[in-house]
Amino acid sequence: MSRVAPPAEPRGAAPRDVAPLPAGPGPAGRRRTRRRREALAGLAFVAPMLVLFAVFRFGPTAGAALLSLTDYRLSGEWDFIGAANYTRLLQDGLFWRSLGVTAVYTALYVPMTVLLALATAVLLHRTLWLRGFFRGLFFLPYVTSVVLAAVIWKWIYEVEDGLLNAALGALGSGTVDFLGDESLVLPSIAAAAAWKGFGYSMLILLAGLQSIPREVAEAATIDGASSWQRFRWVTLPLLRPVLFFVLVIEAIQSFQVFDAMYVMTAGGPVRASYSLVYFLYDSGFKFFDFGYASAVGLVLFLVVLVFSLIQRRLIGREED
Repeated sequence: MSRVAPPAEPRGAAPRDVAPLPAGPGPAGRRRTRRRREALAGLAFVAPMLVLFAVFRFGPTAGAALLSLTDYRLSGEWDFIGAANYTRLLQDGLFWRSLGVTAVYTALYVPMTVLLALATAVLLHRTLWLRGFFRGLFFLPYVTSVVLAAVIWKWIYEVEDGLLNAALGALGSGTVDFLGDESLVLPSIAAAAAWKGFGYSMLILLAGLQSIPREVAEAATIDGASSWQRFRWVTLPLLRPVLFFVLVIEAIQSFQVFDAMYVMTAGGPVRASYSLVYFLYDSGFKFFDFGYASAVGLVLFLVVLVFSLIQRRLIGREED
């Protein structure tokens, strides 16, 4: 009996006993792999800065938090006392006074600085002639030393030889002790600080104004809106995220005020310009109560953190 031959395999076909090669990753898999490689490359580039940030930012903050739970002394000896420094802080009238001074200063400085920065940014946005020159001129005080600016304004506020009192005398008015009057010292320091620091916020607001599409303002003009109506109902709503950012940044800056008060008034008169950071400085470097000063610093850190969270929430809501 003859055997039946198996059917011939088509020419060019792979043998039946050889498994087919596995298919390569699809387009989605290749995209995921590429994104993973790009993420790892970006992380490798920023890793040194992240390490420096962790060492020089989080490290001191964690060290201050631990130090605030001790009564660390200049000799290096210390004892763990728990939350005793915070209990003492809540009962310290000078702490509450310095916190109140800082809050009043913030309430004066922030509107003054933001309004000045916004007005200057709007003028520069509308000015085409020598815009770069005026932008650099207005930004110049920001890069000036804080101590130098404080010395200049202290001379301007002088009772006898000050420039401001000389101008008031020329107008027939009497002299005013701007830095010696309890009711005038904080507005005077806030005005000097606003002159010093408004340039940074001005540049941010100017960038925000330049990012607004011109077509929106042109459409409002065609509809018959005046300059004030365009600014109120078109520019300000579109500028709101940038404005919130500037407000929070300036508020954080104002809570850390120290240099101007130290140079111009040394905390006087009668501690009317005694800020929270000044209280921290005296506690740590005048009375060498480092644990107590660390507790003050941690409270200040929490205040700044709260403002940062408010900024994140408000800006995120506007973007949504």
